[in-house]
This record gives sequence, C-alpha cells and structure tokens, in this order.
Amino acid sequence: MEQSEPFAGAWPESATPFDSPAAPPLASHEARNRAGQDYLRRLQPYLRAGAAVKAGWCPRAPIRYTQGMRANAHYFSHPKWTDDWLARVHRYEEWRERWHAVTGSLDGKVLVDVGCGPGNVLATLGGTPRMAIGVDVAEGSLLRAAAVGYVPLQADAHDMPLASGIADIVAINGSLHHCDDMAAVLAEAARLVKPGGLLVTDHDPQFTAWDFRGVAMLMWRLRVPIYRWLKRGGHDSTDNEQYWALATELHHRPGDGMTESLLRGVLEQRGWQVKVHPHNHYVGAEVFEGKIGPSPLKMRVAQRLSGIRPGTPQAAMSLFCVARAPGADGGR
Repeated sequence: MEQSEPFAGAWPESATPFDSPAAPPLASHEARNRAGQDYLRRLQPYLRAGAAVKAGWCPRAPIRYTQGMRANAHYFSHPKWTDDWLARVHRYEEWRERWHAVTGSLDGKVLVDVGCGPGNVLATLGGTPRMAIGVDVAEGSLLRAAAVGYVPLQADAHDMPLASGIADIVAINGSLHHCDDMAAVLAEAARLVKPGGLLVTDHDPQFTAWDFRGVAMLMWRLRVPIYRWLKRGGHDSTDNEQYWALATELHHRPGDGMTESLLRGVLEQRGWQVKVHPHNHYVGAEVFEGKIGPSPLKMRVAQRLSGIRPGTPQAAMSLFCVARAPGADGGR
C-alpha cells in the first residue's frame, strides 16, 4: 500500500472504523434521551412517509457503510480533528461573502446541510433558520453540529430519509468529493429542494486543476513522506491524522475530481438553472464577475509542470455551483 494513497487497499488491521476517542457524551443518559426525542420530533415533518429513523441522542437512519464512508465516520468523529475542522476549515471571510451573496439571510428558512461535518456552514453564515438539518455519517461531527444549531441526522447522503421539496436551501460544502458517488449524492440533494429553492455546492476539487502529470505527479506521490519528514502539511501526528484525512478524500487526487459537466449533467436535465464559478478559494462576491483569484505557488508550479495554465478557469482549484430548482421565479 503506497503511503501517498493510503486507503487504496484493505482496511488496516491496526485501526477499526471507530477506534479513535469518542466524542464527549451529553451530560447523562436522561439528557441524551431527551435531546434525541426532541430532535426526532422536530424532524418528523421533514421525513419521508415510512422513513426508518430511530431515536437515540441523534436520530439515525439505516446506513450500509462502504469503506470510504467508514473512513469519513472515523475521521470526522475524532474530537481533536473535528474541533480543528470547525475552528479553521472554510471559515474565511471570502467564503462567507460569496455564500451570503446567493443565500441571503438564513432567517426563517429551511436549510439542509449534506455532509455537514461539525457545522461549519451555519457557524460561518449565522442567522436563525426555521429549521437547519445537518446530515452526516459521523456521530462525533453531529454532536458538534447540534451545538452550533443543527438538528442532527445520521444518514447516508446517497439515500436520505428526508421528504422531497422540503428545503429553501440545500448546502453541500466540501463534501461531494468525500462521497462514493458524487453524481448520486448531488441528485439526492437536489430532490430535497423546493420549487424555486437553491442548491449550493462549493470546495470540491476541480478535476482539470489537479490533473498532474510527469514530474508534478511524482511530487504529488512524494508529498506525504516529505510532509512527515518536515512535520508539515496541515495535519497532526496524533492517532495518525494524515493517514485518515487522506482516506476520506475519495475524489481528490490526480485523475479524479469535480467537473462542471458533472454538475450540469445532473441538474440541467432536471430543468435546473445552473451557474458554475471556478475559484481559488479566497475570492468573495467578485467570483460572480469572473474573478478566480491566485492559487498557491506550489499549485502553480505543479500545474505548469503538467501543462495546465494557471489563472484560467480550468486551473481553478474549486468550483462554486449555484443552482435554482425549476417551478418558481428567482434571481441569481
């Protein structure tokens, strides 16, 4: 098994899917039961008829875990890694600006956040939605998302127990590339949006930007041992975080990733209005005027070595997709 592609082979014997420290429990068994019953009660109007959702501290739908889902459930339930994610990931001002430009205030709206993690979308956008449902496979993340203001739901994003047409806004932020079948999850998320509502996706790696070749591909393969040697790379050594972080990135590697054609292919055939804005992350509302923003130096070097021209839409690291469901008038 290559260390640069750590989850390409069998599940390691030394690590079971949930062997990291558990997220801190609620105060008592009684408190957990009360919280779970309240969450389930609040979810009921939004569930499909006959949905098999069980009570617990967090309502749960049946999940048939794939290897990738288990990796995500493991990583995003680790208390330290999850707390770091909530504090630092996708929490920058430009992200807030471009999302607010399309969602407006969340006050009084129904939000469904698919792959919510520990709650970054609501934590960053703020507001008081009428209902904010956070869907994830990771129980540790859902515990934190509940504290942010979500009603948590542990479920498979490919097959959610939620009813169709319930949401004003469905958000998928940095989550599609963590899912086994990106197109299937996108279609399932679109099902939840009410006529005229919004589906917003962001921070999924663009295929054409990461399609490294030659020397750049060699650099990609060597990055993990180099980072470990330098003790850099954005990951902690605790409980082998880098291994597990890479194991969750199911569609983030050369030869894989998000494409505009996938987004349009899934949504436009259903009659949606779709706008896709390539960007290099630290771009606010200027993204709607075609601004892409600069990518990091190491990205530009790797792209030039691969015959990819930095600064072009195809070289943008991520795609920001704003899609409106058919059936009602609406602006951008």
